[in-house]
Amino acid sequence: MVEIKILKVEETKTEPYGIKYSLVYIVNGKRVIGYDNYEKKGDHKHYPDREMPYNFENVNKLIKDFLDDIEKYKRGEL
Repeated sequence: MVEIKILKVEETKTEPYGIKYSLVYIVNGKRVIGYDNYEKKGDHKHYPDREMPYNFENVNKLIKDFLDDIEKYKRGEL
């Protein structure tokens, strides 16, 4: 299952580009890939065994990077 939430919000110190996002890929009821900027951590992504920073540039690249990671996961590369 893929769930994508992208919200336009007021630009603030924690949302300098005015976007809140959460993109999640769920397999067998478990998140295996996630990209978000919630929880005041800033932009970051989740993989099955780690969390790491994500360099947000724009919404189109965000979606592309997320979908690319799903394909890598399906090929066993993540």
